[in-house]
Amino acid sequence: MQNSLFRYLLITLLTFACAATVAYAQQEPGFQPRTYAAKGGHTLPYRILYPENYDPAKKYPLILVLHGAGERGSDNEKQLTHGSKLFLNPENRQRFPAIVVFPQCPEDSYWAATKIDRTQHPLDIQFRYADGPNWPLRAALDLVQQLRRQEHVDKKRVYIMGLSMGGMGTFEALYREPKLFAAATPICGGGEPSSVKRYAKRLPLWVFHGSVDDVVAPKYSHEMVAAIKQAGAQVKYTEYPGVNHNSWDSAFAEPELLPWLFSQHK
Repeated sequence: MQNSLFRYLLITLLTFACAATVAYAQQEPGFQPRTYAAKGGHTLPYRILYPENYDPAKKYPLILVLHGAGERGSDNEKQLTHGSKLFLNPENRQRFPAIVVFPQCPEDSYWAATKIDRTQHPLDIQFRYADGPNWPLRAALDLVQQLRRQEHVDKKRVYIMGLSMGGMGTFEALYREPKLFAAATPICGGGEPSSVKRYAKRLPLWVFHGSVDDVVAPKYSHEMVAAIKQAGAQVKYTEYPGVNHNSWDSAFAEPELLPWLFSQHK
C-alpha cells in the first residue's frame, strides 16, 4: 500500500514538473532552439519565439520567417541574423504578441525550387516549381501545420515573410499552400509569375526590393507584382532608391510593417 502511494506521488510530482518546465520554456524570453523531424528522414532546425506571458486561453498569430542564402547551415543560429531583432523589440512584443518561427535551410539546398547561375551578377535565376518543392520548404510548411495543431494559434492569422532566398521561398510557399497564410511579405525575392493565380486573390502581399540590387535583380519582384496586379489582387510594392541587396534593413525598419501585417486575417 505504501509502495503504491509512493509511486502515485512520484508520478504526480514528475508530471507536474514536466508541465511546469514546458510552461516555463514557453514563457522564457528569446528564441528557443528546436528541431522538426521532416519526411524522408530529414531534420529541420528552427528557432521559436513565444509571446510574453504565453496564455493557453488565448489564440496568437503565427509568423514564418525564411532567411537568405548566407544564413544556411545547421547551427540553428545564423537564421536569426536578419529580422529577429524586430520581433524581440520590447515594444513590438507588447503590441504584437505572436509565435514567431525561424527555420534554417541546410547549406546544400534552397527554400525555392530554382536553378541559379552564380557566374552572373545580378544572378540569373530560373524558377522550377514543376520540379516539386525542395524538402526544406516542404518541411517548413509542415512545421507550420503542426504548430497550428499543437500550439494556441489563430488559424486566420498565419503569416509568412522572407528575404532574398527566403523571399523566393515566400512566393513559392504561397503557391504550395495557397490557403495557409493570411498575408505575405517577400523581400528582394522572385518567383514564377504564372504561379500567382493560385493565391493572388486569397491574401494581400507587401513586396520590397532595392532599386540597385546587384544580386537579385529588381525585375524579379517587378514581374511578380505585375502578375499579381493583373490577377486583380491586392499588392503593395516598395522599392528603395539607391539600395542594394540588403533591402531587408529598410523593410524591417518600416514603421507600418508590423501594423499592416498583424491587421490582416482570413
